[in-house]
Amino acid sequence: MTMAYKDALITELKSESALTQKMLERVPLAKSEWKPHEKSFSLGRLATHVAEIPHWISRIITIDDWDFAAQGFSRQVAKSTDELMDIFHAKLNQAIAHLETMGDNDFDKVWVVRNGDQMRRELPKKIAIRSWGFSHVIHHRGQLSVYLRLLDVPVPGMYGPSADER
Repeated sequence: MTMAYKDALITELKSESALTQKMLERVPLAKSEWKPHEKSFSLGRLATHVAEIPHWISRIITIDDWDFAAQGFSRQVAKSTDELMDIFHAKLNQAIAHLETMGDNDFDKVWVVRNGDQMRRELPKKIAIRSWGFSHVIHHRGQLSVYLRLLDVPVPGMYGPSADER
């Protein structure tokens, strides 16, 4: 018997989210405004963005045509570790609940993302979830690990021990 596609995604999402949580728990939000470069996100905004990313899975599942001009995007910055973790767990639990509603054929439906009249992408939902929900968080989690290193915060290992855990 073959595993349903949603079950594979949920299993991977839970595994990756445990790693993301380890990173988020170490963010020193007292230094929320710190940036490694003027063009970079602040530490607080980047950490909050990482915590929010599972909402893309929900958006892809529930909104077939996402328009940044109409729906906007978040600029929220968590004020505390508790708030950061609440955001993360709320978005993660919502994403898992939305994935649970999907049948294998639903993942082949097209998802569109645009900014007004400017088309950004048109992708099958299974590809959009992988890129906007999974690769996206892994990318920004990597950025966050560099921020932690630059701030002398011990970096947790992700797929093995970090230099701080040897």
